[in-house]
Amino acid sequence: MSGSPSVVIVGGGASGTLAAVHLLRLARARAMPLEIMLIDQYGRHAQGQAYSTTDPRHLLNAATDRMSGLDDDPGHLLRWARDNGLDVDGSGYLPRQAYGRYLRDLLAAAEDRPVRVVRRVTATATALLQCPDEGPDVRVQLSGGGRIGADAAVLALGNRPQAPWPRVVDAGSRRYVADPWAPGALARIRDGAPVLVVGTGLTMVDVALTVTSAHPGTVVHALSRHALLPLPHPCPVPPPVQAAIPEGPLGLAALLRAVRLAVRDNGGDWPAVVDGLRPRTQRLWANLSPDDRRRFLDLVARHWEVHRHRIPPATAARIGELRANGRLRVLRGRLVRATTGPGGISARVSADGTVRRLDVGWLVNATGPGSGVAGDPFLSRLVADGVVRQDALRLGIDADPRGAVLDATGRPSDRIFTLGPTLRGTLYETTAIAEIRAQAAALAPRIADALALAVHPR
Repeated sequence: MSGSPSVVIVGGGASGTLAAVHLLRLARARAMPLEIMLIDQYGRHAQGQAYSTTDPRHLLNAATDRMSGLDDDPGHLLRWARDNGLDVDGSGYLPRQAYGRYLRDLLAAAEDRPVRVVRRVTATATALLQCPDEGPDVRVQLSGGGRIGADAAVLALGNRPQAPWPRVVDAGSRRYVADPWAPGALARIRDGAPVLVVGTGLTMVDVALTVTSAHPGTVVHALSRHALLPLPHPCPVPPPVQAAIPEGPLGLAALLRAVRLAVRDNGGDWPAVVDGLRPRTQRLWANLSPDDRRRFLDLVARHWEVHRHRIPPATAARIGELRANGRLRVLRGRLVRATTGPGGISARVSADGTVRRLDVGWLVNATGPGSGVAGDPFLSRLVADGVVRQDALRLGIDADPRGAVLDATGRPSDRIFTLGPTLRGTLYETTAIAEIRAQAAALAPRIADALALAVHPR
């Protein structure tokens, strides 16, 4: 493979895997040799945070017929599931651990050894250097001191880690779970002690399913500012309905009014209207003014998320059972302070207008992905070095419409690209497989062209 065009992908989850898959398939179609170095911090290549779970109760939040990894083959996942003996139809919901196996198989099938290969690297990236006069155009510095050189790089960093909590005294305590998706993080919550989970979104749902199944006496207290839980998918899922929304710049108030009218005109069937908005969401986001985008984040985002990012009916039924028997208690409020000790945690919680003490055995941060570069040393270094810049809302990093990152001066790179959740500030809806696979398919020819230029500069 010496001398072959090469790409280093930082991030081995769904975004990085689908970027590699679409690039390998394009390279095969063009009869182009290719070497991809896929870096994952925990060695969870093709699984990442979302699909490395081993709990079979954690299901995909979208039906099988919507989760193909190939942009041009919507039935691919369903065929794979049937070929692997999984009893599921197009409207069913696979366990996420099965989807992790699917992504691994998809990546392996895209390789064409020895001409087109993926080198799976387990390491933490600490810096990205651009060295056009010293061989490879980009070099990724690794925490162990090594470097990986390549002709181009893809930042497939996934969701940002949760921001640190200043309200937790002794945040290093084993009874405080700062990242519920770190390997083995939830495995130790098995003693039946009550659990305080801050956050009531999709992560809380997964945490509640796992810890209540590990011990029959566990009670979960879920706390958030709005106390809104994800809503279930209807069964059957209705066909999408297109809301009458004008094209071009639109104020947030007018947009919300148009959506409410569409729901009313559809007899109150909001899931069909929300699903009809999905292909248009990125364009609608782009048409909002910067001030309206900020207002959306402050006032509307949480309500949009519980309607847009829904959970399977079986998951919703289990959550309903836990609430009915008192094992899941949802609180509206915020965490004031938590003091950890060897036997548990004493939390001061402001809920429903009063501050009270809540004694629990465990505290879990399930507030969801963080914003910007806080808590991510690699991304912070990229910003500090001027290799990338944050987007205007500081939700992720800035890029041009075709996925090339913008440096500190706003200039698009011809060697460094990105996709997935890092583009949240630019695209907003960019975390689901449907959006990521489309971005991966669109990004592949641009990277291939950059590689061709690297090999034949003239």
